[in-house]
Amino acid sequence: MHQKNIVTKGKELTATSKVLIMLHGRGGSAEDILSFSAHLNVKDFTLFAPEATDNTWYPYSFLAPPSQNEPWLSSALKLIEELVHEVLSKGVTTENIYFCGFSQGACLILEYVTRNANKYGGIAAFTGGLIGDKIYSENYKGDFQGTPVFIGTSNPDPHVPVERVYATINILKDMNAVVTEKVYNNMGHTINQDEIDNANKLVFNAQPVNL
Repeated sequence: MHQKNIVTKGKELTATSKVLIMLHGRGGSAEDILSFSAHLNVKDFTLFAPEATDNTWYPYSFLAPPSQNEPWLSSALKLIEELVHEVLSKGVTTENIYFCGFSQGACLILEYVTRNANKYGGIAAFTGGLIGDKIYSENYKGDFQGTPVFIGTSNPDPHVPVERVYATINILKDMNAVVTEKVYNNMGHTINQDEIDNANKLVFNAQPVNL
């Protein structure tokens, strides 16, 4: 099971903070994903990066039956849930909580937010999709209420089939997320500058609309 090992960076947490929760990929670390934050428009944010025990959130492919990735998958989701509740307990609103992940971390972020849809600040998923050998739509509940989401991926990608990315996008849109996807031909399993630019424009620079 995952130990609570969360690395923080950025501004001190207060009730008015914007908070970004960042999840690293398989074999990565909290420091890895925090270093990526230098490319994002989050200099005024409080950053939290949980680190997976043994640097892996779950042992098998995200396309394996979920039972094969237990108890690690549930433990990882519980870790995020506890972190979100901790942030909310400080007076931060869900509208000021943002999420970002790469690869295995992107899959886990998407799985968490879709199981707990709410009006979040924004979500940036770099190469990821909902977890399971199929889409388990009964797991997903809530309403994103216009939360901006950016998902970028390669076609093909060695770990994440583009078909699962599209299926994930359809679920998010059905739950009222405002999703922008970018599929890059033969990009490889990485993050490119265009993805960073889109995430900054669509998620981290998102301004509330005054009606």
